[in-house]
Amino acid sequence: MSKSPTAAGIPDELQRRLGVSDAVVIGLGAMIGAGIFAALAPAALAAGSGLLISLALAAVVAYCNATSSARLAARYPASGGTYFYGRERLGDFWGYLAGWAFVVGKTASCAAMALTVGSYVWPGQAHAVAVAAVVALTAVNYAGVQKSALLTRVIVAVVLAVLAAVVVASLTSSASSAARLGVGGDATFGGVLQAAGMLFFAFAGYARIATLGEEVRDPQRTIPRGIAIALGITLFVYTVVAISVLSVLGPQGLGQAGAPLSDAARAAGADWLVPAVRVGGAVAALGSLLALILGVSRTTLAMARDRHLPHGLAAVHPKFEVPHRAELLVGAVVAVVAAMGDVREAIGFSSFGVLAYYAIANASAWTLTPDEGRPARVIPVLGLVGCLILAFALPLSSVIGGAAVLALGAAAYGVRRAVAARTP
Repeated sequence: MSKSPTAAGIPDELQRRLGVSDAVVIGLGAMIGAGIFAALAPAALAAGSGLLISLALAAVVAYCNATSSARLAARYPASGGTYFYGRERLGDFWGYLAGWAFVVGKTASCAAMALTVGSYVWPGQAHAVAVAAVVALTAVNYAGVQKSALLTRVIVAVVLAVLAAVVVASLTSSASSAARLGVGGDATFGGVLQAAGMLFFAFAGYARIATLGEEVRDPQRTIPRGIAIALGITLFVYTVVAISVLSVLGPQGLGQAGAPLSDAARAAGADWLVPAVRVGGAVAALGSLLALILGVSRTTLAMARDRHLPHGLAAVHPKFEVPHRAELLVGAVVAVVAAMGDVREAIGFSSFGVLAYYAIANASAWTLTPDEGRPARVIPVLGLVGCLILAFALPLSSVIGGAAVLALGAAAYGVRRAVAARTP
């Protein structure tokens, strides 16, 4: 893609530098992150012995969402993800609402990941460490997307090594028992759905590949392959980890665990592994935070280009070729939230926003024609229905908070349109 200079001589388009392996790694960095270290316990508390069913449900919805997103991203390889797709396929309002849900929800996710870093690195100063992590990773993203992809490769390698060690230690331990994997009477329909909504939080990182569509080489080939490969690897890793941890802790023990993977290592008699798990948790959260800041800043860039956000945020740095103003603003907001916020509330709030975002993505994919690469009709339908069910199965506080924020965004859109209509 050629550069299109602005009046100030600053290019307003990003450069296509990322290949399939880069896209896969960025997706893995977003998905195989702090979710696997933190989401298993609350999900087990809700689902009980139905945890693996919840994981399967979350994976099915994630697959439908990923397929819809991949087809749309191949058709529209531009920054912004569903913000752009919704606008093109459903109309300006739905694109705006998707972008609003993504930016607000994922900003909360960024704060949650930053606080997770702090709780692993220095529990007594979690908020201070969280702010420092945000500042450091914002600086990395500012230096260019290729440097971000390189750092993500290192992070993914470290996290996978730690997870593999936990799996081996758990499954080879005398404390492991396959009997703990069975579904019992404690598993309820509502609990399984609520747990699936929580676990979906950990799968949602494949959107990062789509939101980087303007920086991917050969997007019609790279984006669908990158999303499919990253999601497949993540599902395999999550399933193996969940089985190994359940086999030593059981659903009740897992539900009460403060640090599930550390507790599993202790139960397996591998106390020596606990420090490595703590490091892995911190590194995983850093990987998620790095990818999240990338995605939020690109959606902010796309919305600013269309003046749904201040147009000055659409600037692209002439040297580093990144949306530097958007990245600095996102970093500043996340740092403030991380300095004051709570990780559990942030995760619930984020889950509702992300599910709303993907509901719009599936509705957009439904409108594609066969010539435009439309997926099988059942995929966007199942994805849309699944997103809505999981969103409203979340804890009531998350549903109320998420719905209120979406309503606020819709009201802001209405006010902006009314003012624009009255302006000569």
